[in-house]
Amino acid sequence: MPGKGWLILKVAAVYVSCVIGAGFASGQEIMQFFTLFGRKGLWGTGLAAILFSLFGMLIMTLAVKLRTSNYQGIYLFLLGKQFARLMDTLSLFMLPGSLVVMLTASGAIWAEQFGFSVWLGSTLAALITCLVITRGLRGIIAINLILVPIKIIFIILTALGAIYYRNGSMCQLSAALSASNMPPGNWIWSGVLYVSYNLVLALAVLSSLGRIIPLDVGIAGGFVGGIVLGATAALITVAELTFYPEITVVEVPLVYIAGFLSKKLAYLVGLLLWLAVLTTTIADAHGLACRLAPKGDWRYKLIGSGITLAVLPFAGHNFSSLVRLLYPLYGYLGLILLAGLIIAPIKIFKFKKLKRRVFYVDEET
Repeated sequence: MPGKGWLILKVAAVYVSCVIGAGFASGQEIMQFFTLFGRKGLWGTGLAAILFSLFGMLIMTLAVKLRTSNYQGIYLFLLGKQFARLMDTLSLFMLPGSLVVMLTASGAIWAEQFGFSVWLGSTLAALITCLVITRGLRGIIAINLILVPIKIIFIILTALGAIYYRNGSMCQLSAALSASNMPPGNWIWSGVLYVSYNLVLALAVLSSLGRIIPLDVGIAGGFVGGIVLGATAALITVAELTFYPEITVVEVPLVYIAGFLSKKLAYLVGLLLWLAVLTTTIADAHGLACRLAPKGDWRYKLIGSGITLAVLPFAGHNFSSLVRLLYPLYGYLGLILLAGLIIAPIKIFKFKKLKRRVFYVDEET
């Protein structure tokens, strides 16, 4: 059991690393999708935890049963040949685009938080990504086992510190939870959208584990990862609600909150943001390399490292413009994927002998 438990933690860490990117770690995503709904926002984090867990387990079930090394086999099973081809084409555009966004974000963080050159931050992230990619899938898992706990610990300390700082009686939180002036919106739809747009990258990475992880471990890892994501989102939501409404006009909520607690903590949260960007950068490069070199041999290392270095010169573009261009596309792809995942159990039930079915996918193209 200890060995199996360790494997479960590895799968969960890989899953969590795909979602806790810069937007999550900054607190901005959580504010937009959950905090603005007050008490209902907390319900939204509960819904997100359930959905992340269910879809995480489902993705790992499909990955193991189909013995996938990248996302193609799962897309084909879920969406059919035509939609799978469309999703593949869009993903091949999105993953390198997201890689540029993350390298740009790395440079921006180093410049704004630490006062160093933009290119230093971008280049450092690119070099670390190349180093991890050259270690293969083991390197991906190992780096996430190190960085994911660090990110979660930083988030927990900042959130708990904020809650304590803003009065042990929680008057501010109670007022925020009962406020009637929260902006209108549907917290259920917001929770669904949040999960859907995060599933695209999660699928690209988790699908690469299909040939090396036992089914029960994969399912448990997807469940644990989903619970961790939901619990962390809930904690950030509570912390942000204690600073409501002034937190709504802040670009980086967690840095703003940390600044009230300690200047040093604010720098540590800046480091947290960079670590979040780094893990997403690695996930993008890994997902793309797995798609173009599914056998995981020297071509995987060459393609993953080569593309990372090739897009580095484009990292100087305006960060917000890149986000506005690419992230809506993530959302649309996520909704298509979500629809496929919702009907997946029906397909699995229909094909009871799924283990005997072989899905031949031309993974070399």
